[in-house]
Parts: sequence; C-alpha cells; structure tokens
Amino acid sequence: MDLHLSGKTALVTGASKGIGLATTRALLAEGAKVVAAARTVDGELGSLPIEAVAVDLSTAEGPGRLVDEAISRVGGFDILVNNVGAVRPRPAGVTSVTDADWLETLTLDLLSAVRTTRAAVPVLVERAGAIVTVCSVNATLPDPLVIDYSAAKAASLSFFKSLSKELAPRGVRVNTVSPGPVATDLWLGTGGVAETVGGAVGAQPGDVAAQAAAASPSGRFTRPEEVADVVVFLASDRAGNLIGADIIIDGGLTPTI
Repeated sequence: MDLHLSGKTALVTGASKGIGLATTRALLAEGAKVVAAARTVDGELGSLPIEAVAVDLSTAEGPGRLVDEAISRVGGFDILVNNVGAVRPRPAGVTSVTDADWLETLTLDLLSAVRTTRAAVPVLVERAGAIVTVCSVNATLPDPLVIDYSAAKAASLSFFKSLSKELAPRGVRVNTVSPGPVATDLWLGTGGVAETVGGAVGAQPGDVAAQAAAASPSGRFTRPEEVADVVVFLASDRAGNLIGADIIIDGGLTPTI
C-alpha cells in the first residue's frame, strides 16, 4: 500500500532508539524526509539520511528550540511524532515516589509532548498536517508499579483527545498509539523494567520479561517495528478521517472492549 508520504517531512522525537528509531526508519522507507530529535544523535541514528537535532526535551526551552531548528533546516514539516518518554518502576510503592520523581515523570512523559506540539501547531495548520503521539496501555491500565508513568500517560491521552477536537476543523489530524510491553531497552536493556523489577523481587530479568510477555494472549512483546508501522499509517492520508483515535497494540493484553 502506498501511504503517499513521499515528499512529506516528519519531525520525530526520541528518535535515537526503540520505537523512535523504528519509526524514523519506516518513514524513510516510505519516502518521507525526517528531522530526528534525541538527546544524542550518534550511533544508529547518525548513520541514517536524516536531519539530526540534539536536544533535551525535558527542558522548558527544548521543544521550542527543536521546532525552530526544524523549520530553519527544512522549511517546516507535515508530521509530528511525539515519541520521547521514559518509565521508572517503583517497586517500593507510592511513598517512595518523591515530588522530584513526579515532576521528572510528568515533564518528560507529558509536558515534553505538550510543549513540542504547542510549538508545532502553527506549521502543521499551515500544511494540514498530522500529529501522532506514542502513549501507553498504562493510560487505561494503570499499574502501581509505574504509578507516576501511568498518570502521565493518562493525562497525555486526554490532552491529545481534546486537541484532536480543536485541530480537526483546522485540517490537522491528531491520534495516539498505545503499546503494551515492547521489545526495547526500556523493558529489556540494562536498567530497564525487567532488570529493575527483578532486582527488587529477587528474580532474573529474563523471568520477569517472560512473565510480562505471558500476560498477553499473543505470548510475546510487541516489536518496535510493529508500533512504527501503526504510527506511520496514522501519519498518512490513508487514515484521512481517523481523528482522536487511540490505537492499542499490546498483543491482546487489554482485557476490555
């Protein structure tokens, strides 16, 4: 299927690894130009034919600087993919989550996307563009192990649903994608969820990951490329009247309709 993305330009945040890197690759494969943003832009990302912008989106000024840089380099963009984010398990419970922890999580997992989107709206309205934000099943399946992350993602889901109603009449489509556990460093890497939880309960990271995978009817983690395919489809005009939707990709983990 031709997604009609040849000649389009996308701005992707958190593009250096995981879902962001997979999305960058998928957009390039469809013929789109990509401005890829991350704190560090070397490694695999640096080998791709993209415009790389090193930026810390957890700062108040970072998102605006990123959008300005993208406009300066490529003249604007048609697609915004908000992907930057992180999760830190809280095995010691809610009393262990300090105000500083809450502010750090809310800033990275909510405000970074809000600020980037706010800065990008004028150019996206001008180009009748699209916004796709990577959310999480924890927005609707809150988990005490990631209590602050769940709250931030719930707020993100609500924000982008509201925004879809504001921007649709102005020609901009807004949708979200909510993955369950994905086979990335966030879950499986050093310091990831599996290792952190395993250390707290005296289990091997592989056993923790296997238990998480078994919770889904599919029996496995989602691959980052599978999430990227959904993101890229939502960014295309093939999804022209799909507005305010949240597409869950979790191997059947979500038990409700």
